[in-house]
Parts: sequence; C-alpha cells; structure tokens
Amino acid sequence: MINQIQRVSVIGLGAIGAAYASRLYDYDPSCIRVIADEARIQRYQNHDVVVNGRSYRFQYVSPEAETQPADLIIVAVKYDGLPQAIQQMRGHVGPETLILPLLNGISSEDIIAEVYGRDRVLHAMCVAIDAVRDGRTVTFSNIGRICFGDAQSSPLPEGAPLPNAVERVRDLFERAHIPYEIPADIRRSMWWKFMINVGINQTSAVLRAPYGVFQSVPEAHHVMVSAMQEVIELSQHVGVHLNDRDLAEFDEILHAMSPEGKTSMLQDVEAGRKTEVEYLAGTVCELGSKYGVATPVNRMLYDMIRTLEQTSG
Repeated sequence: MINQIQRVSVIGLGAIGAAYASRLYDYDPSCIRVIADEARIQRYQNHDVVVNGRSYRFQYVSPEAETQPADLIIVAVKYDGLPQAIQQMRGHVGPETLILPLLNGISSEDIIAEVYGRDRVLHAMCVAIDAVRDGRTVTFSNIGRICFGDAQSSPLPEGAPLPNAVERVRDLFERAHIPYEIPADIRRSMWWKFMINVGINQTSAVLRAPYGVFQSVPEAHHVMVSAMQEVIELSQHVGVHLNDRDLAEFDEILHAMSPEGKTSMLQDVEAGRKTEVEYLAGTVCELGSKYGVATPVNRMLYDMIRTLEQTSG
C-alpha cells in the first residue's frame, strides 16, 4: 500500500500552474495550497484567479507561515523565479516530500536537487497543453499531459515496478483526473521536450506567431525544425539519440493544438516579461561549444530574443 499524497503545495500560478492547480482544487479544495509572498497573496485575494471561466479562491500560504510539510510540491515558476521559489518552499519540505518541477529546459531538476537532494526530485514536463494567461485569467482548450519519472531508475526495464515516488504521484493524478504519462526513459523524454521548446517557443516569440502559423506556413515550420535539428545533433553526444521520428511525433501534437494558442515565450514577449531564452538557446549554444556542434540557428534566435527583451513593452 503506497503512502497517498494528501497535501499538495503549488508555487507559481502562471498558465501552467493555474491550469493544474484548478484540477487539484476541483478534485479536493482542501488538498491544495499555493505558496506566495504577502504582496502576491493580497493581489490574488483582491482578484480571483479565473481558469476557463471559473473563479478559484485557493488557500494561500506565505513562505514565513508555519505549516505542515507537503507530500508533493509542484514548481511552476519561470527559470528567473526558480532561485526565489527554492527558498520560499523551504517550509513545505519534510522527510517524505516529493518535488515535481514543471519548467521548460533540462536543468531545473538538477538546480532543485542541489538544495533538497536528488532522491525527492522527479523529472517532469508538460506536453500539448495550450494554456494562455491574461492577467489573472487562464484559458486552455487542451490541458495536455504531465510526463514524469525518476531519472535515477531510468530507463525502466519492461515490466519493472514503478519507483515508489512515481507510483505516489501517479495515484494522485489518477484521483485528480490529471492526464499523465510515465515514459520508460524520462531523460530522453526531457530532451524531446527541450527540443520542442527550443524550436517552437523561440521561433513563435521572434515571429509573434500562434500555433496556427506553424500549422499552415511552411517557412515558419522550417525555421522551427532547423532549431530543433541542432538539439537532435547535440543529443547524440549525451547518449539520448533523438531522431527524425521525434520531429514527426511533435508535428502530430502541433496540428492537434488550438491555432490561436500561444507558447509561453510568445506570451512573455507580448507582456514585456523576461523570457527563458538563456535556458533554451543559451543552453544549446553552451552545449554546442562543449561538444563542437555548430548552433547558428539558436545563436541567431538567442540574439533576436535578447533584443526583443530589451525593446518590448
């Protein structure tokens, strides 16, 4: 019998965090707490978070408040907010607490593990969610799925039992009707999602293009794929070995998404917020230098998005 997850703390109420927090609240309002500083709590209490037309009044807990440890912490901040989030969630971490980061990129798990230990941090990513945030309002037509696993026991041999931590999160997602997938090789899946974000997040930001542009304009799709192919080449050097079938798999997902949907990076650029380009193109260029792989497309995207950050808003 597994030790069921009963208390979930969420930090980060952007599009991703709010979407999955709403599912947990719909399942059991008492199971979810949102970690936020006093200024954010005041804003949330003055203006409810609205997800797909429904108002949500979550239980908000400041980092300084004494509270019971969480069974699971879902981290849904952007990379520039990760150092602060790591400190703010400290009071929610107990002996049995698991941590599930839902950030883009391939480094958040290692950053969190340096503080809280590798045994409690699962690798995770969101796939096919098309949530868009406008102020306190979040809308989505497809909530996608959360792919997660334990990188320390990955790849899982066929027929092997799930690690206890993975089984506990799987049980929660079943109860809360949160779509999920447990890949046999979570590390490879993380690189696959990294490839996707490097491609569509960055090119959508530069082109100011929703998903429909990549579904219908060949030139936009070509730029996206060119950025992804640099990640595929890098993956050969780290033992992940992405290939053209991985590109085809994403194309199926892309064409099922709402044409009006926007990537998180496009939303950031439109809102004048700092983007995660350092953890996407920046990481690609850094790894390219390390392994002797040319990354001209990502270098161009990096320079263009850094320019947008300094001139938008």
